[in-house]
Amino acid sequence: MTPITLWQTLQASGAPLIPDGDEGRRWAERELADPVYDEARPTAFDRFAQAVGEWFANLFQVDVPGGVGATFALVAAGIVIVVIVAAFLIWGVPRRSRRAHARTLALFDEDDARSAAQLRADAADAAARERWDEAIVLRFRALARGVVERGVVSTPPGATVHAFARAAGRVFPACAGDLERSATAFDDVRYLRRPGTEELYRVVADTDAAIERTRPSVLAEVPG
Repeated sequence: MTPITLWQTLQASGAPLIPDGDEGRRWAERELADPVYDEARPTAFDRFAQAVGEWFANLFQVDVPGGVGATFALVAAGIVIVVIVAAFLIWGVPRRSRRAHARTLALFDEDDARSAAQLRADAADAAARERWDEAIVLRFRALARGVVERGVVSTPPGATVHAFARAAGRVFPACAGDLERSATAFDDVRYLRRPGTEELYRVVADTDAAIERTRPSVLAEVPG
């Protein structure tokens, strides 16, 4: 029963409009028993949200003696900034590291963890057994891995041998022609299945050796 309904009922019943103490208490108990008051009462979540809001409001108050509230707010803001920076350092750097590692492993559509020295040794072993196809492929990979290890040319996944040769030719202009011939030898053997020869192997090996002795002029990145 709402207050208006209670008033109308009292008027219709002829009951006294100014009750005594006991009668007033009974009226109040009946009125507060109405479900509408339960619905309007704040829930536990409402009280929690209000408490949190008051805490944040108090956090940034500046009228605390000695400016403690303002100082605490600045400290809290500093902690938030530190947490954000730490998150970038923890989760941002590994992503860059993984990307750099993927670029290091990728050599012309294949992953190869061998160093330039290992690839050269394997190429020399294949050449000693006159397995020229394998020797040419390995030596050209050694050439590419060598310039990547020196940090002068980057080979992203999907880079072709001729794109690499052009990029390396800008870094080592004196070897640009030999780089193109070496890339063609690699293409012929690796993709066109043409037979390798000792002569082609020597072209790739001599180009690799010349680049090892040459100082790079610029830095370059192979188009992906």
